[in-house]
Amino acid sequence: MSHTDQTVQQIYRNIIDTLKPSERLRLAALILNDLTEQEIPVIDNSDTWSEQDQLDLAAFSLQYGDI
Repeated sequence: MSHTDQTVQQIYRNIIDTLKPSERLRLAALILNDLTEQEIPVIDNSDTWSEQDQLDLAAFSLQYGDI
């Protein structure tokens, strides 16, 4: 486990885990809102399905739907 992972685990255990559920949800909302405002690409789109991939899957699935 990296140092950063350990630090995150310690923060969670020592601070986040002690909060009431409503406070944890409020904190989660603050974090998510902050991430969406930063416009930093944090999502790896390299493994997302293209439209063609989805069409191929649908066509393949439909071949076996009428059995």
